[in-house]
Amino acid sequence: MAQIEVEIKIGGRSFEVACQEGEEQYLLAAARFLDTEAQVLVNQIGRMPEARMLLMAGLMLADKTAGLEERLRESEERAAALKAELKELQSRPGPKPDKVEVPVVPEDMREALAELTARAEALADTVEEKAKAAS
Repeated sequence: MAQIEVEIKIGGRSFEVACQEGEEQYLLAAARFLDTEAQVLVNQIGRMPEARMLLMAGLMLADKTAGLEERLRESEERAAALKAELKELQSRPGPKPDKVEVPVVPEDMREALAELTARAEALADTVEEKAKAAS
């Protein structure tokens, strides 16, 4: 690929920088980050030599990057610990099912209940017949 020249502005100063064709957007985005830091310096300190401004802005970005890398490392360690915990939990056997007890009615009790039911139905039939006869 051919190299092309791109004009960037950092701290109110223009620079011509070469990059590969197609990488202009990456260069411009990086220049915006550097310009943001340089503008902070210019607003706080005022005009300063170009090399010093670029050095200080670069150091400020490096400090932010180091902080982000530390947070990323901590997040990756936490994610690895959570993955290990999840794997361990998934490898455990599931909980034992609750024991469900179904009451069993003894056979002699069922026979007694069936006999009582038959008697109650017979009495109901007798009551109905007497009620019809009385009407």
